[in-house]
This record gives sequence, C-alpha cells and structure tokens, in this order.
Amino acid sequence: MATVHDIARYIDSIAPKYMAESWDNVGMLCGDSQQAVHKILVALDPFEDVCAEAIEMGAELIVTHHPLIFVAPKSVTEDTSVGRSIRMLCRHNISAINAHTNFDCAPGGVNDCLAQTLGLSQISVIAPSGTDEQGRPWGLLRQGTVQEQDLETFLALVKQQLGTPVLRYADGGKPVCKVAVGGGACASELMDAYDAGCDTFVTSDIKYNQFWDARDLGMNLIDAGHFYTENPAAKVLARKLQQAFPEIQVEFSRNHADCMKFF
Repeated sequence: MATVHDIARYIDSIAPKYMAESWDNVGMLCGDSQQAVHKILVALDPFEDVCAEAIEMGAELIVTHHPLIFVAPKSVTEDTSVGRSIRMLCRHNISAINAHTNFDCAPGGVNDCLAQTLGLSQISVIAPSGTDEQGRPWGLLRQGTVQEQDLETFLALVKQQLGTPVLRYADGGKPVCKVAVGGGACASELMDAYDAGCDTFVTSDIKYNQFWDARDLGMNLIDAGHFYTENPAAKVLARKLQQAFPEIQVEFSRNHADCMKFF
C-alpha cells in the first residue's frame, strides 16, 4: 500500500517544489510520512470543513492547493481556525500535503487547467521561468486564443464554464481574441499579459486601481473569483492522483465551497 511519502513524491513529480515562489509553503505540512494511505480527500482549501469531511470518510490524507500553514503559527490551539484544523487532523492521524504556487506554474497545473476550461486554443506560457525535466516551459501565466467575439459573449462563457455567481470586469474597448489567464491572485501580472499582446486577462482578487490601469491600457480585465479560477485544477489533481494510485480511494470534496457570498 502506498504511503504519504509516496503520494508526496508523486505530487512533486507533477508540480516540483523548485517551481514554487520563495515565500510559499508547499509539500507535506502535517502528519506521518510513513502512514499507509487507503483514502485521500482532495480540495482547494484545507480548512475545518474539509478536515471534518476527511474524518467522516476515514481518509488518511488530505491533498489541497492552498497550504494548511501559510505563515508559521505561534501556537496551535482551539482559538484559531488553523489551530483547530491542525488538531483535528492530528487527532485522527490524517496527513496534509499541498501544491500551491508550484502547481500554479507547473505544466498541466492551475493555469493550464484554467485555460483549457475556458476553451483557449494554442495555449502557451507567458514569460517562462524555465523548463522542466521533460523540456517543457513552465511559469505563472498562460495565454491562448478564442474565436474573436465581443466582451459580453466572452463574459457569459467565463461565468458558465467556471460556475462563478458574479464577474467584475473592466472593458478595454476591444473584442476578445488573445486571452491571458492567471488563476488566483495574479492581477499584479497585468503588464506581462499586456506585453504578450493579450487583449483580455482573466484572473481574480483585482484591486480598484488595477481595473483603471487595464482600461487605460485598452485591455479587458476580468475578475472571476479566486475559488472559481483555481477549483478546476483541484479536480484535475484528484483525477491525476486516482490514475497514479488506482488502489486508493480518491474523493473530491463535496462540501467545500467559496466562503465569499454575494447579496
């Protein structure tokens, strides 16, 4: 039977740690590397609802995109959500592994999944950071093309494909054809998308001034939500794990959802 260590090694093969940002915290953050794994729960976030679901299904491991521990806590107590989550996992001998910015940048990771979900063609890496062991370029943003269409038509497509309840956007006054994507908080990469010749950029967590910057550049900028731009990749990660470890029961979280609500 595969162990937590085996799962961690596989995840590192598809999203190597060297692709992670220096400030990030990736890999195994909780548990026992020699624990045998019969069940895995996969989710975008590792918070209390996911921990409770893992306990309910009898999982020995949770695999998430976001890290359980991002900034080192000064204590692990019931007084914080992170502390409660860690204690829940430890009480039930459940380990936690995450692939965060390494999975954002990796070939086949978050941003390739987002580009594919939006139906982009001729997908490539914008400003590659390097090449992996197979000679494939890797980096944060992706670009691709769609059949030229007006912005409203593309907005409807984004909303439908990602299942997001609302979009925020700036209209750059151009039709949509060459699209950049950056799942999660990638709005700071706006100029990379612009310099690549993209007329449209889909990302999330966009600040007020960044919408103005995009409009001034004549670029369409779309905020489709952090959860919704990254969740497709978490589902792909679950499928990859199931294919790599067919003897293990791999489940994608049924309860986890965006914590942000709209009135």
